[in-house]
Formats: sequence, C-alpha cells, structure tokens
Amino acid sequence: MKMYIKLFQSALVLFFCGILNSQEFHVPQSADTLFFDDFSGSSLDRDKWNVMGTDFWVNNEQQIYVDSSATVFTVKGAEAGGVDNALVLKAHYSPNYINYRGNDFDFISGRINTRDKVMFTYGTAAARMKLPKGSGYWPAFWALGGGDWPETGEIDIMEYVGETDWIGVALHGPGYSGETPLVNKFFFPEGKDVTDWHVYSVDWTPEGFDFRVDGRLIYRVTKPMVEHYGKWAFDNPKFLILNLALGGAYPYKTNGVEEPYNGLPASTVELIKAGKAEVLVDWVLITQ
Repeated sequence: MKMYIKLFQSALVLFFCGILNSQEFHVPQSADTLFFDDFSGSSLDRDKWNVMGTDFWVNNEQQIYVDSSATVFTVKGAEAGGVDNALVLKAHYSPNYINYRGNDFDFISGRINTRDKVMFTYGTAAARMKLPKGSGYWPAFWALGGGDWPETGEIDIMEYVGETDWIGVALHGPGYSGETPLVNKFFFPEGKDVTDWHVYSVDWTPEGFDFRVDGRLIYRVTKPMVEHYGKWAFDNPKFLILNLALGGAYPYKTNGVEEPYNGLPASTVELIKAGKAEVLVDWVLITQ
C-alpha cells in the first residue's frame, strides 16, 4: 500500500512550487486537500467516482463506454507500470458489441468522473498518468461544469491523440468551444514522451489558469484572454473526468485516417487486439 504522506509531500513539491530538478523551490507548510485517490483498493472507489455506461457517445468516437471490470479496474505490482498500484482504463476490440444511435461499435473502453461526488471551484487538479503508444488513442484528463456545455465551461488538463511527443491543453466555453482559440501543445524534451509517467495539472483561480506538466508551466490563460472570445465560464463548480477514447474528431483531425475506423488506423486496432490499449493512473489530487 502506498504511503499517503510521501505522495502528498511529492504532490506539494510538484504543484505549488512549479519548479523541478535541481532548481530551488519552497514547499508550503500546509495545504487544503479536497480530494485524493491513489487507487490502492481492490477496485474503483464508487464513493468517489462514477463510471459511464453505454448510453453516452460524443465526437464520433469509435468506442462505447461500458461499466465493467474489463474496462475500469485497479492493479498492483508488476501490472501497475512501476508504481505500487494504479487505475487502469482499458479498451478492447469487441466486434458488433452494440448499436447505439444508428452506429455499430466494435470497441469498448472506460470513462469515469466525480460528478456530484467531488465538485470544486478554483484550486489545483492533478493526476500522474502513463499513456499508451498508438495513433488514434484519445485519452484525456479534464473537467466540466455541472450544467449545459459549453455554457458552464470545460478545462482540458491533458489530451493526447497518438503522437507520443506532445499533449494538448485547452479551454472551452460559450463563444470559444470546439475549435477553441484557447489551446496549446506541449512537446516533451528529447528522450521523454507520453509513455513515461508524468504529472498533468492545472492551477485554476478567479484570474485564470496555469497549465503544467511535471510542475513546468506550459500555458497560461488569463480571464481577459477568455473574455476576448466570450463569457467567462469558470466561476462555477467543476467535476473531474478520466477517459480513454478511440479515434473520432480530434485524432482524425491530426492523423487524417478514415479506414478502417475514423481516426483509428489498422496498426492501432492490432494494438488494441493485443491488449495494449490502456491508460495507467497513479493518483489524482485536488487541493484548494
């Protein structure tokens, strides 16, 4: 079992100082922890998380989400990718699994959220994650408001569409949704990529956002920047989401693949069939 104190101290170093390696930093004496999960239980803690089912589909994604121990589960030891225990979101090839809204789905995957269980307004949200290699994978760590989209806002803390050297961050809201102008890519240093463990985080205040990777500031958005495009949609409670999507709008925009599935090439289908379509999450933390 992981030691909470050790993780919490590490989290403070990463999220509040924002400076890594040999550079000097100040670690605060205390912090308010609103939410923490290191997935050390034998299964997902349903008091903290909801699991999406098959009545949900967006963005022309090629998977359907299912509430199953095959798609959302915890692991320990060797299966945890170098940490003591982890959450796994896993996709599977399952031909003709379901027809939903006129679409046939050959893939299943996992998506969880904290809606109505843990909602927060302002603070730091972070997750330590390890992502799979494969064009067309679309895992994300993000937050939504509790009302209609995009009126109540979206914070994309990490999105990955299968090019291992970068991840994206973004904001969506009224007047700046979909093809939002409030977006940035972070390219990893040479020798690093998404298949390594990384901490993805955002510092959210009434004045704006600081997006970080491993504590390094990668993008800053101020309230005036947002209001240049539309209404500020970030003064209301948000809930966290972790998911592994396959193909669909954003991967297709990046890789241009149309066959055998929109945004999902045959090479990645083979990876899914081989059991290599999984996201590992070491822990999730919200502080205020």
